Parts: sequence; structure tokens; C-alpha cells
Amino acid sequence: MGLLRGVARTAVVAGTATAVSNRVSRRQAGRWQKQADQEQADAYDQQQQQQQYPPQQQYQQPQQVYVAAPVPAEPDDAPDPMQAKLDALKQLGELKTSGVLNEQEFQQEKAKILNS
Repeated sequence: MGLLRGVARTAVVAGTATAVSNRVSRRQAGRWQKQADQEQADAYDQQQQQQQYPPQQQYQQPQQVYVAAPVPAEPDDAPDPMQAKLDALKQLGELKTSGVLNEQEFQQEKAKILNS
């Protein structure tokens, strides 16, 4: 019986750790996307400024401006934090229903999930 409780607790902790890791990853991806968008906007502004000035000589080739390609957004397959909490609560309920956790343990684990 003690082994099952340990396994159940490990599952709850692992689920919480996964949810936190996914949230950090999404946050970092959002920051990188903002930086890429800013660089692209700066390159566009620079190109617009260069187009406003008349060419110095007609036989001179215009300068090429390289614009960074937009970074493709990663699919948002990571569950949101609320969904992760709901999944953890469902799993906890199943553990209680199957008799792995008693009422007191269930309430303690539920409080941990809801307060995180």
C-alpha cells in the first residue's frame, strides 16, 4: 500500500513539474518571437528610409536590404496551466476512488494542486 502511495505522489509531482516546464517554454518562445518581430520591424523601417532618398547616380545599383525571415511559431501543443491542474485533479480523484489515497491524503494533495 505504501508503494502505491509513493507512486501516486510521484505522478502528481511529475505532472506539476511538466506543467511548470511547459509554461516556462511558452514564455521563452514568446520572448524570442517578440525579439524577432522587433528585428523585422527595424529592418522594414530601415528599408523604408532608404527608399525615401533619391539615388545618387542612375548607373549605381541600389543596395540590397536583407530582412530576417519570420520565425515560424512553434505549435502550442503544451497544455495551459489550468488544464494541467484539472488533469492532476482528475488523476487524484481516480487514485482516491481506487483506494490508493485516503480522504486526508486526497485533501492534502488537492490543496497542493490548487495552491500551486
